[in-house]
Amino acid sequence: MSPPPPPAAGLPTHISAVRRCLAAWNGARPAALLICAAVGLILRFGVPKPGHVTPKAWSLLSIFVATVAGLILGPLPVGAWAFVCVTVTVVTKTLSFAAAFSAFTNEVIWLVVAAFFLSRGFVKTGLGDRVAMVFVRWLGKSTLGLSYGLVLGELAISPGMPSSTARAGGIFVPIIKSLAAGAESQPKDPSARRLGAYLILSQMQSSNSSGAFFITAAAQNLLCIKLAESLGVEIKHQWVTWLKASCIPAGISLLSTPFLLYKIYPPKLRTTPEAPAMAKQRLEQMGAIKREEWIMIGTLLLTVGLWVAGEALNMANVVTAMVGLSILLLCGVLDWNDCLSDKQAWDTLTWFAILIGMATELNVLGVVPWLSGCVSDLLKHLSLSTFGTFSLLQLSYFFIHYLFASQTAHVGALYSAFLSMQLSSGVPKLLAALALAYNTNLFGCITHYSSGQAAVYYGAGYVELRDLFPLGLAIALINLVIWALVGAAWWKILGLY
Repeated sequence: MSPPPPPAAGLPTHISAVRRCLAAWNGARPAALLICAAVGLILRFGVPKPGHVTPKAWSLLSIFVATVAGLILGPLPVGAWAFVCVTVTVVTKTLSFAAAFSAFTNEVIWLVVAAFFLSRGFVKTGLGDRVAMVFVRWLGKSTLGLSYGLVLGELAISPGMPSSTARAGGIFVPIIKSLAAGAESQPKDPSARRLGAYLILSQMQSSNSSGAFFITAAAQNLLCIKLAESLGVEIKHQWVTWLKASCIPAGISLLSTPFLLYKIYPPKLRTTPEAPAMAKQRLEQMGAIKREEWIMIGTLLLTVGLWVAGEALNMANVVTAMVGLSILLLCGVLDWNDCLSDKQAWDTLTWFAILIGMATELNVLGVVPWLSGCVSDLLKHLSLSTFGTFSLLQLSYFFIHYLFASQTAHVGALYSAFLSMQLSSGVPKLLAALALAYNTNLFGCITHYSSGQAAVYYGAGYVELRDLFPLGLAIALINLVIWALVGAAWWKILGLY
């Protein structure tokens, strides 16, 4: 065994030893862990407990706040941190084992997991690539048209591929890289602005509107609806109701984003005559639609059809997803190893269920109603109208996302509380629930860490941080204006308020 390295010059031996230990440490990040623990302990023992809240409820709130702090600071990977925190709830007898893990049977959790598996079918069969190439071939003669081809291609597959991250990493980033390379536009290079940077940023920001368009286009949409129902918001014909309310504002946002970015972040290359030829060549290499792709198409049509007619058939959304996944497994489009190897799906199952379980118990123990009542009283003292309350809370919910690294984590931590506050202030139930859910998509790409797809697109290496932050904020503000004006007018016509 080689001798340990000598201490750094000018440093005492014990300090050098501490540094070597820290360098070799593979566990939780010490500083982040200490901050999260301190946040929970200070809230539990340093802040006076309100009279209307039981000690058990106050303890759970403290652990929940520490859990959310961990989602932001990251002392451990999200799933591992959630498991540590739920262990604390059981060890301290804040929750029983059954209560702590009750959400693992939640329908929405398994719907999200099934959505990840269905998404793998699009990637494995190549159907997602084929759809995107068709749109590129139709519209790709100019850079702007090429961007619209990619954006519309994602919209076309989004209702049956309920993961923005999977669409980004499995289909669109590889396609954009190929298109950019053909135009001599390289990542982490000045040539990135030639084509790649614009296409990446356009696709990244447009994915917010694609996610908001269909209820099954993003996993967090399903969670929002489930949490809204737990607070007494009845949403009939969920798939159709969501689409009716979203189609106009989401459609305008989707069509506006590539054009706006073309003006404020223009590519150096304005025409792409090679793109349709490349798409044609790629389609020829793929050949005729294969058996697995036909099965995937049929399964997609069946699944979306059952989602649309689910309430009339008395079939839950999760059962529909299970039917679709079972067909893919029975026909050999997917095998069980495909499902077992999807670490993101199983990781999401773990921390998603834990967060929902804690949030549900906070509601049961009266913490969420108490918090919403306090905020409601404060808003009343400020003499805000119902519309003012709605606007303030929606904007607060939106911009708080700068502190979160996940849309689903944001929903699990704050959606119920912000919805409850609006309901107690007299905001129409369906309007409040849907507006928060749509906002959850719109803030998905304000930073490079704000969602899974944002991280994937940024990771491609074409867009620099100094450009990403101001452009993310600019598109977010534009989308907020579109949804506030067009959305409000459309929702008035639909009778949401």
